[in-house]
Amino acid sequence: MLKIYNSLSGQKEVFTPIDPGKVRMYVCGMTVYDYCHIGHARVLVVFDVVYRFLRHLGFDVNYIRNITDIDDKIIQRANENREDFHALTERFIQAMHEDADALGVLRPSQEPKATDNMPAILRMIDTLIDKGYAYHADNGDVYFSVSKFADYGQLSGKRVEDLRAGERVEVDSAKQDPLDFVLWKKAKPEEPAWDSSYGQGRPGWHIECSAMSTEMLGNHFDIHGGGQDLQFPHHENEIAQSECCTGEKFVNYWMHNGFVRVNEEKMSKSLGNFFTLREVLKEYRAEEIRYFILSSHYRSPLNYSEEQLNQARSGLGRLYTALQDVETGEPPQDSDYQQRFEAAMNDDFNTADALAVLFDLTRDLNKAKSDDSDQASGLAALLKNLGEILGLLQSDASEYLQSAVAETGISDAAIEQLIAQRAQAKQDKNWAEADRIRDELTEAGITLEDSPEGTRWRRA
Repeated sequence: MLKIYNSLSGQKEVFTPIDPGKVRMYVCGMTVYDYCHIGHARVLVVFDVVYRFLRHLGFDVNYIRNITDIDDKIIQRANENREDFHALTERFIQAMHEDADALGVLRPSQEPKATDNMPAILRMIDTLIDKGYAYHADNGDVYFSVSKFADYGQLSGKRVEDLRAGERVEVDSAKQDPLDFVLWKKAKPEEPAWDSSYGQGRPGWHIECSAMSTEMLGNHFDIHGGGQDLQFPHHENEIAQSECCTGEKFVNYWMHNGFVRVNEEKMSKSLGNFFTLREVLKEYRAEEIRYFILSSHYRSPLNYSEEQLNQARSGLGRLYTALQDVETGEPPQDSDYQQRFEAAMNDDFNTADALAVLFDLTRDLNKAKSDDSDQASGLAALLKNLGEILGLLQSDASEYLQSAVAETGISDAAIEQLIAQRAQAKQDKNWAEADRIRDELTEAGITLEDSPEGTRWRRA
């Protein structure tokens, strides 16, 4: 029985879909003006695993992950680059797909862009104005009136009175209330703009997600996810404008993944500890990064450090080593390992505990291999099957263990040549030379494993 921690209620709840056997899920995706950073990678991987496990449970999942391809940052970056904003966003959409594919992230069911959904956005704004929840201000912008929605603050736990007391009202503000947020921005000279009944302009960020999610999943759907930083004000504002527009409950289960910290500090460009995924991929394999992300519960803070990534490299290597030199057969049915794995995942997608089950399975697989037991092939198949739910362990084990992570200064061909020279030295009983070659390879980060069938190697 799947339980999900619902940010709306602040507790774990049994998951019951609106339509039996079907799940409608929306996750806030990237704002495409730069390369994905490690925080984006966490969102991509976390909700990819949610998607995979829901499908494993037999649900028909309609998974929508949007793309924000128009906002202030995009316009600013396009102006800095002196390029059309469409060219900028298309370039970074392609880069995002490359990064997500490298991480083993499955494509969502649909991936709508804000600029392709202007009619739905404008319809929602029109409805909010007609119902009296929004107003056309003197400066040409359209704002949502927060005071008209009695349940504002239900997701974040913030009180309107406290928020209002903390706001500073600008002297020339066109807002009726400092908490009101923009639905439509009047176009500035030379900015991208779309026609509307309230003049040329573009949508505010919050309305984009409400319009796209309800357009594709209906007014009321099962799961809405995103990073913890979006809980307020973005998701709070989504609830307000969506429920005022439709008159229905917006979402049943809200999921938020925790922040990524770097060496126990908040990740920030100003602190110089900001890493794009592409920078990290120069030093670590994508699967190691995925393992690292899944080694912590998705709601917990994730501390990015070389030590943590090296532990991920080591742990993944142990799993792949167990799969080496064993043919996968038929996995055992309804095994204790599968039950424990699914119990962990049913407990709010606890990937850290699920990985612990994989290591217990690995221990027994290694024992079966050493005993030359017939059980080894079935255990190996089970390990790969359970790994697939996490998006792990789908490469050939020998190829994975031999593949380079970063430039080591020694090629595969050179390694094979040195191994051959070492074999000849051992045949000639030149033990000193054989040891010297092993030491040379060890210093280059190459681990040798001698067996009756010959010498295997892998990069440490």
